[in-house]
Amino acid sequence: MRILIYIGEGLKIALTALRAYKMRSILTTLGIVIGVMTVITIVALVQGLNKAFTEEISALGSDTLYIDKYSWFMDRDTYFAYRNRPNIKIHEAERVKELSRLAEAVAPALYTRRNIQYRERKLEGSIVVGTTEDYLITSNAYPEYGRFFTSTDVDHRRSVCVLGWEVAQKLFPNTDPIGKRVSIEGRKMRVIGVREKKGSFFNNNFDTWVFIPINTFASIFGTRYRSVQMEVKVKSPDLVEDAEIELAGVMRRIRGLSGGDENNFAINKQSMLMDTYNDLTGVLWAVAIGVGSISLLVGGIGIMNILLVSVTERTREIGIRKAIGAKRFDIMVQFLIESIMICAIGVFIGILCAVGLAKLVASVSPIPAVITPWVVFLGLAFTTVIGIFFGIYPASKAAKLNPIEALRYE
Repeated sequence: MRILIYIGEGLKIALTALRAYKMRSILTTLGIVIGVMTVITIVALVQGLNKAFTEEISALGSDTLYIDKYSWFMDRDTYFAYRNRPNIKIHEAERVKELSRLAEAVAPALYTRRNIQYRERKLEGSIVVGTTEDYLITSNAYPEYGRFFTSTDVDHRRSVCVLGWEVAQKLFPNTDPIGKRVSIEGRKMRVIGVREKKGSFFNNNFDTWVFIPINTFASIFGTRYRSVQMEVKVKSPDLVEDAEIELAGVMRRIRGLSGGDENNFAINKQSMLMDTYNDLTGVLWAVAIGVGSISLLVGGIGIMNILLVSVTERTREIGIRKAIGAKRFDIMVQFLIESIMICAIGVFIGILCAVGLAKLVASVSPIPAVITPWVVFLGLAFTTVIGIFFGIYPASKAAKLNPIEALRYE
């Protein structure tokens, strides 16, 4: 009960002091506002990026491995080394499928950028993917309507294709595309399905892709200078690490590599992208902590300064309160509450500004922003820690004043 009385009296005195020195109070809280706004805005943007990136990267599948000539991450020197590696061939993917015990499906894929045409409508630069029926499993390439091609379509090099959602919308805006024939490099391909909408990943729009059997792709575009990328769906997410080791051994066996030879292929996986992304966002967190800490330090020093001035100006008041029975603890609590009050106002304004700024950035740019409830707890932590840390010295100084000397102060 006594604590509540202290707090109530302290709040009244703190509000009176803040109203008496409005400009000084505003300038004092400005550092807190900037610090809190900076930290929370960057936290909101990073969380938004995390959510968007996680949603996009989930399209790759946590239980899918990618065997390729190149690693997803390489510098200039390693690029030239990887470029000299032998291309991965279709028959190697077939052997991987035969030898792997942990793979549920293995889909080789070849890519090229070509124009797609239906009558007078034409799409330039669409990605044409040559693959097998296993691609349906490894990439969740389920058709919205129609069907995906089968092993028979692949083996017999049938001229069939599955359109990406956007390709179908642009070439057949008011017509059912199933059974129609589109032209790819002058080759007529019968549409047997339309892939469900997949969206974009790293500015790569999956909905503009067109899928054809890999043997048909080879007969039209050739494979001599092309390297196959293999998508390998592992039987269980828990077996990804074991499958990675197994696939490395299988590829070395297929290529006849001896114990001392380095791998002349790469095995990529979703976690590589996530690790790199976390490294990049770690820099943003460091910036947020650095800028926020400096601003909060400046704000905290401002709070300490205003309280020290307040102690000097209210020396006689402190003397009177001690003379009529106030104890050191009473005086100390009063000034600590005043410190926390100033800090709380700055934090509250800072949170409001951060929410507004984050939403503004999200509305005028592709960068999303997510404000989560724990931001409130972060604000409370700032209020408590800064208010107490920077208020403890002025409060202690006020509490230690000699009442007789304080009453004589002019």
